[in-house]
Amino acid sequence: MHSLLVVYSGLAGKHPGKTDAQSKPEVILRSCGYIVEVAASREEAVKLIADVDASILCIPITEFKCWADLLMSRKTAPVMWWCTDETATLSVSACEDNILTDGILCPSMLPQEIHWSLHFGAKQCFERKQWMKEKEQLLSRLEERKWIEMAKGILSKAKNIPESEAYDLLRKQAMNERKRMVDVATSIVKVYQMLQDQK
Repeated sequence: MHSLLVVYSGLAGKHPGKTDAQSKPEVILRSCGYIVEVAASREEAVKLIADVDASILCIPITEFKCWADLLMSRKTAPVMWWCTDETATLSVSACEDNILTDGILCPSMLPQEIHWSLHFGAKQCFERKQWMKEKEQLLSRLEERKWIEMAKGILSKAKNIPESEAYDLLRKQAMNERKRMVDVATSIVKVYQMLQDQK
C-alpha cells in the first residue's frame, strides 16, 4: 500500500480548532512515506479513488457510512477513519451506529503503528468483500431452494407422488429443456399461481 486518499467533509474539512499544519493527516502520512491525494468534495474523491490503495476519512463518524458506501461503490479498497478531537466530538451521537470501517488512525500514532493499521485495514477490507460475496451466494442458493421446494410440493400434489419423485421429475425436466432446475421450478410455481388466481 503506497498511495492514500484523504477525504475532508463538513466541519472536519475546515480543521476546526487546529491550525497546526503538522497535525493534518496528509502531512503525517506523507512523513511516513505514503503518496497522498486530498479531496474536499464528492467529485474530487470519485475522481481520485481509482488511483489510490486506501481512503482515510477525516470526517465526523456520522458522515462515515455515506462516504464509505460512495468510495466502495467505485473501488474495493480499505476505508479508514481519521480520529481527532474534532471528528470524535462531532461523532458522539453515532457511536452506536453499525459503521463498517477497516480501521482507525489518529495523529498521535507512530509511523510503524500507521503502517500496521493500514496493513490490517487492507486485510479487513478484502475479508469483508469475501464475506459479502459468500453471503450473496448463500442468499441466492436459499432463494433457488425456495423455488425448488415450492415446485416439488406442487408436482407432488398435482401428480399424487412423493416429493422425492417430484424432485426427480423436476431434475429430469430441467435436463430435457437444458435449463437450470431453479428456472424450471420458477416456471412451474408461476404457472400454478396464475391458475390459482384465475379460480
